[in-house]
Amino acid sequence: MIDQVETIVRERMDGQAAGHGMDHVLRVLVSAREIQADAGGDLGIVELAALLHDVGDAKFHDGVERSAEFAREILSGLGADDDLIEHVAHIVDNISFRKGESAKPLSLEGKIVQDADRLDALGAIGIVRTIEYGAAFGQPFYLPDAGDAKTGVGHFHEKLFKLKDLLNTDAARRMAEERESFMRTFLDQFLRESGVSR
Repeated sequence: MIDQVETIVRERMDGQAAGHGMDHVLRVLVSAREIQADAGGDLGIVELAALLHDVGDAKFHDGVERSAEFAREILSGLGADDDLIEHVAHIVDNISFRKGESAKPLSLEGKIVQDADRLDALGAIGIVRTIEYGAAFGQPFYLPDAGDAKTGVGHFHEKLFKLKDLLNTDAARRMAEERESFMRTFLDQFLRESGVSR
């Protein structure tokens, strides 16, 4: 079933980019497997939720988050049992950063996938994704006098540097340390080269 779901998700997400394409999904899958090996939980649930977590991302569906809906549709079409479908759909519907306080409590498997998704916003990949997103949606990476304008550098401070403290598992926190450190070094260097700090 994992292979079948991956094939369907590839088809559904074809052409989806801005740091939220199939490359992102596959990195989340790899990280989720690594975290699960340390934290435990049901590997099959982790893999399915990792594959399906962005299949209906709101950015590509007129601002409406449809991943849980699509996850139910895909898994039901493959003959999965109701308990598995609802477990995966619950994870997919409650792991995003933007869900915030309204998110419902996650199972261990959900916490693992959430951590894997958040890890992909950190490190060298996180930097590239921030720049890709800005390019796709007309958001500059840096403005000397940004004010309230959304920028990539602002995104680092508004979201990305907060992620490590929001992680659920020890394995993910260990992985985040190096990634966040790299981002801070990059940002310091970028601002020095931009003449902002010396």
